[in-house]
Amino acid sequence: MPRTALRICPLCEATCGLTLTIEGTAVTGARGDRDDVFSRGFICPKGAAFGALDADPDRLRTPLVRRDGRLREATWEEAFEAIATAVPALVREYGAQSVGVVLGNPNVHTMAGNLYPPLLLKALGTRNFFTASTLDQMPKHVSSGLLFGDPFAIPVPDLDRTDFLLLLGANPVESNGSLCTAPDFPGRLKALRARGGTLVVVDPRRTRTAKLADLHLAPRPGSDALLLAALAHTLLAEGLAAPGALEERTEGLGELADALARFTPEAVAPACDLTAAEIRDLARALAAAPTAAVYGRIGSCTVEYGTLASWLVDVLNILTGNLDRPGGVLFPLPAAGPRPRPAGPGKGFTLGRWLSRVSGHPEAKSELPIAALAEEIETAGEGRIRALVAIAANPVLSAPDGRRLDAALAGLDFMVSIDPYLNETSRHAHVVLPPPPPSQSAHHDFAFNGFAIRNQVRYSRPAVPLEEGRLDECEIHARLVLAVSGTYGTADPSAIDEMVIHGVLAKETADPRSPLHGQDPARLAGLLTGENGPERRLDLMLRLGPYGDLFGAGSAPQAGPGGGEAADAGAGAGTGTRTGTGTRTGTGECAGGSGSEGLSLERLLAHPHGIDLGPLRPRLPGVLRTRSGGIELLPDPITAELPRLRAALADRPAALVLVGRRHLRSNNSWLHNVPALTGGSNRCTLQVNPEDAGRLGLTEGGLARITADGGSLEVPVEVTDTVRTGVVSLPHGWGHDRDGARLSVASAVPGANVNQLLDGSRLDPLSGTAVLNGFPVELTPLP
Repeated sequence: MPRTALRICPLCEATCGLTLTIEGTAVTGARGDRDDVFSRGFICPKGAAFGALDADPDRLRTPLVRRDGRLREATWEEAFEAIATAVPALVREYGAQSVGVVLGNPNVHTMAGNLYPPLLLKALGTRNFFTASTLDQMPKHVSSGLLFGDPFAIPVPDLDRTDFLLLLGANPVESNGSLCTAPDFPGRLKALRARGGTLVVVDPRRTRTAKLADLHLAPRPGSDALLLAALAHTLLAEGLAAPGALEERTEGLGELADALARFTPEAVAPACDLTAAEIRDLARALAAAPTAAVYGRIGSCTVEYGTLASWLVDVLNILTGNLDRPGGVLFPLPAAGPRPRPAGPGKGFTLGRWLSRVSGHPEAKSELPIAALAEEIETAGEGRIRALVAIAANPVLSAPDGRRLDAALAGLDFMVSIDPYLNETSRHAHVVLPPPPPSQSAHHDFAFNGFAIRNQVRYSRPAVPLEEGRLDECEIHARLVLAVSGTYGTADPSAIDEMVIHGVLAKETADPRSPLHGQDPARLAGLLTGENGPERRLDLMLRLGPYGDLFGAGSAPQAGPGGGEAADAGAGAGTGTRTGTGTRTGTGECAGGSGSEGLSLERLLAHPHGIDLGPLRPRLPGVLRTRSGGIELLPDPITAELPRLRAALADRPAALVLVGRRHLRSNNSWLHNVPALTGGSNRCTLQVNPEDAGRLGLTEGGLARITADGGSLEVPVEVTDTVRTGVVSLPHGWGHDRDGARLSVASAVPGANVNQLLDGSRLDPLSGTAVLNGFPVELTPLP
């Protein structure tokens, strides 16, 4: 008889609750969980295809080890012994920097990917750390770090209560949102308008999101920072700025007008390809709204001035008094984050604590630009990367100049991949460790609850028992840590989790400010519940978190606006939630809500549809960790970058530039091997405006050669007026045409890798993020 099981969807940032239909050990259906406290039954095509992804016959089921130049099936012991032999030996001979670590976007969609990479990095001792953040969201981490002192303190729009939403470079109707975890984003946008609110979308394409808007502006790609600067200038010049209570907490407000003096609407309009009147009208509407939220994403991050654009988004939220305000933008408070501690000055945020070896790129948030990975492998000398650990990463498709990186990976002495597929990157590995399918894994969203538009907590145990011959993904990671540290075979993998638990409790009980001060760490560890180490770690984080039961030491401290702040959650000393593309889950004040008192794993398991912890609440000044203890509106790296933006006012724009696009039934390169998610609009076509097509001699369905810094591609043309003139659009994540990959569905319709048009030289200098949007291209029709 079929049965049902609950599962949080791991396929995008919306984190919707699913109800799976299971026959035997096969997932035969998936629908939205109507009782889920967050998603309330919403589901998108990705979630509906959960079973097809789970059962994909191309998923690897056993480890692969390279022997005589070929990857062959091996036992788990053989795979880890190969790692334990190779990696420590390379470190002994060439040093810790000879090993690089790359984390891909899917890491933040798994428990293992959040809990163990910090331990892996600590075991290796390497600074050669790269993640998908420098292809996506790093500008927002950097701007938040500079403004608030914490790169993980990212405010999110209060979608369900705002009166005015300004979206830049975001298409959440198709992406389901990013750095803003919100199931049913389309429904929430429609609800905004239904209650009389206003939606403004700034995007060079008339996306499905733009079609819902009250106002759609289509500026020239890459001009987001100029537009935002002109909006801020207008608010200041016309006396429309009203920061309210934020004024006493913000340094640099008085100097901001001078810093932005050159960015008048008239000066900016030609570069944006908008009128000065359009810019002024938007600024005035933003200022007049009872509440408002400004939100920018991929399109405003992966451009030349991505960090400045991200900074200016929050400058606008501050100037209008909408930062940390219901209906504006607020800081989430996730259940697995640290509990409140007193507010006050912190360590602040520093860029460039070390530089990359070859080109001298500054680190940001302990990461180096992934665009620099190839040169760090290719270039001889001390510190050259000779071994690579790639976890759920496919940078051959996601990073600039995949051909160069492809060749560089082939020259590594040793490579390990944790990946369910033999894809364009993992085919180079000497050892491939395949995790089980999602149905056989537990799930809690450590990362995305730190961006959720409502505080809530949910946990899914595996819906299907672990298949014989498989290892749990958390055990794979734990064994990898032992293997690279040279202790494989001398300790049980569970010792990794126990080490973390005892380390956190030792620190907690030694802290005079903690309610657990002076207690016995071993006794407290014995009170934890859970079927395995990862569950015990989750229980620990929930108990110590802002809603936790604190092992019965007293209820979690309540704090309203202006309340406490958590200790430096580098206390990820083992909670493991501070990694690459993920987040260090929230810090700060406890908020009330149904079932929020005395939270533990046991209590959470008693609520299979989750526990609602209430709407987001103001949290300033508690979240601020700047050296001053306030919001630092004009930090030195920003003021040093503004002259470069001013110089852009005189730039002569390119005749034709390229932007990417998202597909509802895809997520980067992940899902192109699932038949149910292919076809239809999910196609790799070059969208061209009819006017440009006519001028260039391009026809619908014909081929064009597109050329940029990194080379040329041949792509099919789609003529459409949804993209403005002077702009073409090609989606990200395609290019499944390399020998040795085992992606039978994706390789049948490989598409073209848009990032091959880039050579990696175009970066946002503050964040090291690759410029993937708004770069110049040339088009030539092909027969």
